[in-house]
Amino acid sequence: MKFIEDIFNKLRPDFEKGGKFEFFYPLFEAKETFLFIPAHRTKSGSHIRDAMDSKRLMSTVIVALMPPLLMGIFNVGYQYLKASGQPVEFIPAMLIGLRYVLPIIIVSYAVGGVWELIFAVTRKHEINEGFLVTGLLFPLTLPPTIPLWQVAVGISFGVVIGKEVFGGTGMNVFNPALVGRAFLFFAYPAQISGDKVWTVTGDKWVDGFSGATPLSVASSHQSDSVIAAVENFGSGAGVSDFSLPNMFIGLIPGSIGETSAAASLLGCVILVATGIGSWTIMLSVILGGLAMTLGLNELAPNNASFLALPFHYHFVTGGFVFGLVYMATDPVSAAATNIGKWIYGFLIGVIAIIIRTMNPAYPEGMMLAILFMNAFAPLIDYLVIQKHIAWRMKRAKA
Repeated sequence: MKFIEDIFNKLRPDFEKGGKFEFFYPLFEAKETFLFIPAHRTKSGSHIRDAMDSKRLMSTVIVALMPPLLMGIFNVGYQYLKASGQPVEFIPAMLIGLRYVLPIIIVSYAVGGVWELIFAVTRKHEINEGFLVTGLLFPLTLPPTIPLWQVAVGISFGVVIGKEVFGGTGMNVFNPALVGRAFLFFAYPAQISGDKVWTVTGDKWVDGFSGATPLSVASSHQSDSVIAAVENFGSGAGVSDFSLPNMFIGLIPGSIGETSAAASLLGCVILVATGIGSWTIMLSVILGGLAMTLGLNELAPNNASFLALPFHYHFVTGGFVFGLVYMATDPVSAAATNIGKWIYGFLIGVIAIIIRTMNPAYPEGMMLAILFMNAFAPLIDYLVIQKHIAWRMKRAKA
């Protein structure tokens, strides 16, 4: 790597202030810091010295995203082979999955990276490493059949409206990847919801095959039991059945990175072990979802009602685990106080289950629950701090 470092040192004067390529310094700096440790250091003001800088933090999150990404790639190929009646083998499934997933990721990084460069050059600051995470998170929330032009539109909306209008990385109120996903859902619902967007089978759909997800089956079934409707769907039809093991592993139709609870939990271990992801928020989301589900189970009029679906089914379906591990824990848009994290996460779990069960048109819920609580995270922290100040004042007067 020494010869590459020498090349950057030789080119640096041309990109620094006064150089002939000064206008493109953010692009030069982004490439240099991607390969090497940043040359600049904090010079004044009080600060904490720590081995974890922003580049290492974002790189660790990317590593934690590898399990759902790889499982998502395999699952796309798996669904393709199952739906077309072909034998499922690992290598062919991965190659087919890459054929559909890789272009989505490339478009996300390319278009989003252009927007990052435009704002960095305009504002005369470096390109932040945060986009490395956003550029990968966003594709993982999409179905494999999403048109590439919609990927470009969605990531553009997420980066520009979800982040840059607030001032850039670290100043955004909402998670940029979720903002882009929400925009696509409401702007182009036909390409991101329904029964024919989750499983690719070449140029046409296999006759008689439905790409429904477990949540859509649970919300619109016609049987006497919501559990039986989910578990029996697809059995004997040559497609993946929605058994608990399949839903936990991720061998079901769904968004690229959200189908596998097991893969997301593996990423959870990485984030918690490195201290990057907040276990408090993750646990509180689960507790909130569990509490709300138990309450609705008691109110369910019969076993056929969506309200009767047990929590372990909610946990392994949709983007519940993916959302609580990678989205709810976003350090910028989440609550920052210790007590605030418990409140923030608990309410995400509660609202996600409410949206899933009460709104037949949108059975997922996790995305909107996180965005909703992103808006209230500053208020939660403010109230927690004010409560603490009042308590300290009361003790001081005593």
